[in-house]
Amino acid sequence: MQAFTAVLDIIGINPFVFVPSRILNKIFLQAGKDKGPVPVCGTVNKNPFSQTLVKYKGDWRLYINTSMVKDSPKRIGETLKITIAFDPVERTQAPHPEFSNALKKNLPAKKVFEKLSPSRQKEIIRYLSSLKSEESVVKNIERAIGFLSGKNRFIGRDKP
Repeated sequence: MQAFTAVLDIIGINPFVFVPSRILNKIFLQAGKDKGPVPVCGTVNKNPFSQTLVKYKGDWRLYINTSMVKDSPKRIGETLKITIAFDPVERTQAPHPEFSNALKKNLPAKKVFEKLSPSRQKEIIRYLSSLKSEESVVKNIERAIGFLSGKNRFIGRDKP
Protein backbone atom coordinates (compact mmCIF):
# COMPACT_ATOMS: atom_id res chain seq x y z
CA MET A 1 0.00 0.00 0.00
CA GLN A 2 1.14 3.47 -0.88
CA ALA A 3 0.02 6.36 1.36
CA PHE A 4 -0.60 9.99 0.47
CA THR A 5 -2.82 12.94 1.28
CA ALA A 6 -4.86 14.77 -1.31
CA VAL A 7 -7.37 17.58 -1.47
CA LEU A 8 -10.83 16.49 -2.56
CA ASP A 9 -11.66 18.21 -5.86
CA ILE A 10 -14.65 18.02 -8.19
CA ILE A 11 -15.14 17.81 -11.94
CA GLY A 12 -18.74 18.22 -13.03
CA ILE A 13 -20.61 16.49 -10.23
CA ASN A 14 -17.88 13.93 -9.49
CA PRO A 15 -15.60 14.32 -6.47
CA PHE A 16 -12.06 13.01 -7.04
CA VAL A 17 -8.42 13.24 -6.00
CA PHE A 18 -5.28 13.23 -8.08
CA VAL A 19 -2.94 10.35 -7.29
CA PRO A 20 0.74 11.39 -7.13
CA SER A 21 2.73 10.29 -10.19
CA ARG A 22 5.26 8.30 -8.11
CA ILE A 23 2.37 6.19 -6.78
CA LEU A 24 0.68 5.94 -10.19
CA ASN A 25 3.90 4.58 -11.66
CA LYS A 26 4.10 1.85 -8.99
CA ILE A 27 0.45 0.90 -9.57
CA PHE A 28 0.97 0.79 -13.36
CA LEU A 29 4.01 -1.44 -12.86
CA GLN A 30 2.02 -3.82 -10.65
CA ALA A 31 -0.95 -3.78 -13.06
CA GLY A 32 1.26 -4.29 -16.10
CA LYS A 33 -0.53 -1.48 -17.90
CA ASP A 34 -0.95 2.28 -17.94
CA LYS A 35 -3.95 2.53 -20.25
CA GLY A 36 -7.62 1.86 -19.59
CA PRO A 37 -9.23 1.54 -16.17
CA VAL A 38 -6.94 0.20 -13.45
CA PRO A 39 -8.54 -1.60 -10.46
CA VAL A 40 -7.30 -0.40 -7.07
CA CYS A 41 -8.13 -0.87 -3.42
CA GLY A 42 -7.14 0.92 -0.26
CA THR A 43 -8.52 3.26 2.36
CA VAL A 44 -9.81 6.81 2.52
CA ASN A 45 -9.61 8.21 6.03
CA LYS A 46 -9.22 4.58 7.21
CA ASN A 47 -12.41 3.43 5.42
CA PRO A 48 -11.70 0.58 2.95
CA PHE A 49 -12.61 0.92 -0.71
CA SER A 50 -12.45 -0.93 -3.99
CA GLN A 51 -12.42 1.41 -6.98
CA THR A 52 -11.00 2.00 -10.43
CA LEU A 53 -8.44 4.59 -11.47
CA VAL A 54 -9.45 6.26 -14.71
CA LYS A 55 -7.81 8.76 -17.00
CA TYR A 56 -10.07 11.68 -17.87
CA LYS A 57 -9.09 14.86 -19.69
CA GLY A 58 -5.44 13.80 -19.61
CA ASP A 59 -5.22 13.17 -15.86
CA TRP A 60 -5.51 10.00 -13.81
CA ARG A 61 -8.15 10.38 -11.12
CA LEU A 62 -9.42 8.40 -8.18
CA TYR A 63 -13.12 9.20 -7.98
CA ILE A 64 -14.43 9.45 -4.44
CA ASN A 65 -18.03 8.31 -4.07
CA THR A 66 -20.31 8.59 -1.06
CA SER A 67 -19.58 5.02 0.05
CA MET A 68 -15.92 6.01 0.35
CA VAL A 69 -16.46 9.40 2.00
CA LYS A 70 -19.86 10.27 3.42
CA ASP A 71 -21.31 13.40 1.77
CA SER A 72 -18.25 13.64 -0.48
CA PRO A 73 -19.80 16.21 -2.86
CA LYS A 74 -20.27 18.56 0.11
CA ARG A 75 -16.67 18.11 1.32
CA ILE A 76 -14.76 19.60 -1.62
CA GLY A 77 -11.50 21.15 -0.42
CA GLU A 78 -11.07 18.71 2.47
CA THR A 79 -7.72 16.91 2.75
CA LEU A 80 -8.09 13.13 2.71
CA LYS A 81 -5.66 10.47 3.98
CA ILE A 82 -5.46 7.75 1.33
CA THR A 83 -3.74 4.41 0.99
CA ILE A 84 -3.86 2.73 -2.40
CA ALA A 85 -2.58 -0.33 -4.24
CA PHE A 86 -3.27 -2.23 -7.43
CA ASP A 87 -6.12 -4.69 -6.87
CA PRO A 88 -5.53 -7.98 -8.73
CA VAL A 89 -8.92 -9.45 -7.67
CA GLU A 90 -11.12 -10.30 -10.67
CA ARG A 91 -14.16 -8.02 -10.74
CA THR A 92 -16.27 -9.46 -13.50
CA GLN A 93 -19.82 -10.25 -12.57
CA ALA A 94 -21.53 -13.31 -13.98
CA PRO A 95 -24.83 -12.72 -15.75
CA HIS A 96 -28.01 -13.75 -13.98
CA PRO A 97 -28.60 -17.44 -14.87
CA GLU A 98 -32.07 -16.66 -16.24
CA PHE A 99 -30.58 -14.01 -18.54
CA SER A 100 -28.01 -16.51 -19.82
CA ASN A 101 -30.82 -18.99 -20.51
CA ALA A 102 -32.86 -16.32 -22.30
CA LEU A 103 -29.87 -15.47 -24.52
CA LYS A 104 -29.35 -19.16 -25.35
CA LYS A 105 -32.98 -19.36 -26.47
CA ASN A 106 -32.75 -16.20 -28.60
CA LEU A 107 -29.63 -16.33 -30.77
CA PRO A 108 -30.28 -13.01 -32.61
CA ALA A 109 -30.52 -11.21 -29.23
CA LYS A 110 -27.38 -13.03 -28.06
CA LYS A 111 -25.47 -11.84 -31.16
CA VAL A 112 -26.56 -8.24 -30.55
CA PHE A 113 -25.53 -8.53 -26.87
CA GLU A 114 -22.09 -9.85 -27.85
CA LYS A 115 -21.61 -6.90 -30.23
CA LEU A 116 -22.37 -4.33 -27.51
CA SER A 117 -19.42 -2.58 -25.93
CA PRO A 118 -18.05 -4.30 -22.81
CA SER A 119 -19.28 -1.39 -20.68
CA ARG A 120 -22.84 -1.70 -22.06
CA GLN A 121 -22.79 -5.48 -21.48
CA LYS A 122 -21.59 -4.87 -17.94
CA GLU A 123 -24.34 -2.28 -17.40
CA ILE A 124 -27.05 -4.77 -18.41
CA ILE A 125 -25.53 -7.62 -16.37
CA ARG A 126 -25.19 -5.44 -13.27
CA TYR A 127 -28.73 -4.15 -13.57
CA LEU A 128 -30.28 -7.60 -13.94
CA SER A 129 -28.10 -9.06 -11.17
CA SER A 130 -29.14 -6.33 -8.73
CA LEU A 131 -32.86 -7.13 -8.94
CA LYS A 132 -34.36 -8.62 -5.80
CA SER A 133 -37.71 -10.22 -6.60
CA GLU A 134 -38.22 -13.08 -9.03
CA GLU A 135 -41.03 -11.07 -10.61
CA SER A 136 -38.68 -8.16 -11.33
CA VAL A 137 -36.05 -10.51 -12.73
CA VAL A 138 -38.52 -12.15 -15.15
CA LYS A 139 -40.03 -8.82 -16.24
CA ASN A 140 -36.68 -7.14 -16.83
CA ILE A 141 -35.13 -10.08 -18.65
CA GLU A 142 -38.08 -9.93 -21.04
CA ARG A 143 -37.44 -6.21 -21.48
CA ALA A 144 -33.71 -6.82 -21.99
CA ILE A 145 -34.37 -9.43 -24.70
CA GLY A 146 -36.87 -7.03 -26.31
CA PHE A 147 -34.23 -4.30 -26.25
CA LEU A 148 -31.63 -6.58 -27.82
CA SER A 149 -34.21 -7.57 -30.44
CA GLY A 150 -34.79 -3.91 -31.31
CA LYS A 151 -38.35 -3.77 -29.93
CA ASN A 152 -38.08 -1.42 -26.96
CA ARG A 153 -35.93 0.75 -24.71
CA PHE A 154 -34.13 -0.70 -21.70
CA ILE A 155 -32.16 0.84 -18.81
CA GLY A 156 -32.75 4.27 -20.27
CA ARG A 157 -31.26 3.33 -23.65
CA ASP A 158 -32.75 3.41 -27.11
CA LYS A 159 -32.71 0.31 -29.27
CA PRO A 160 -29.18 -0.89 -30.08
